[in-house]
Amino acid sequence: MRRGSPPVSHQQPAAVLTTNGGSPVEVRRSARRTRTVAAFWEDGTAVVAIPARFTAAQEREWVHRMLAKLHKQGERPAASGRRRPATDEALAAHAARLSAKYLGGRATPTSVRWVGNQNSRWGSATPAEGTIRLSDKLRPMPQWVIDYVLLHELAHLLVASHNAAFWQLLDAYPETGRAKAFLEGVSYATSRGLDKDAASHRVPNDAGDPWPGDAD
Repeated sequence: MRRGSPPVSHQQPAAVLTTNGGSPVEVRRSARRTRTVAAFWEDGTAVVAIPARFTAAQEREWVHRMLAKLHKQGERPAASGRRRPATDEALAAHAARLSAKYLGGRATPTSVRWVGNQNSRWGSATPAEGTIRLSDKLRPMPQWVIDYVLLHELAHLLVASHNAAFWQLLDAYPETGRAKAFLEGVSYATSRGLDKDAASHRVPNDAGDPWPGDAD
């Protein structure tokens, strides 16, 4: 090194963190998150959400744990090849990801399942028991609509009624307005028999409400 030249650093650049399948990993610190850690997929990236107060050692430990958990669940395909949560187990795992992403992980249902006997509601929740049920009639609908219904019921585990605090929780989901309009359109068409040629896509709404009823 010549005299007067700036010192040369031999420090290696930090390695880019990826999952076992090669997907990028983002560690997201949140001051609102105090005790919980969550991991979920977001547009092909594995996101690990941790409390802002975590030390570097705690971050490494929990990122390792949560990536192992995601790996156990199976690498998620890119957004364009996203699979729908077909089973109750997959639906529960998806609910956990939505809760972590939009509700700070505060909504923690004890069970989430598809049901075939729910014709007057898109979904229902029992806050006292922490259970959520989604109607099978939602299955053929776009995933962003299913996610809205699932988030709607997750929010009911935190706020039982449809008050201002409840709707404020759903403000974080960007498709809330669009999904509500979609469901209102389906209900309108169904109530007037406009979907007779698309029976497999019917979503009965015996209550006659755009959003049928409150949580159970």
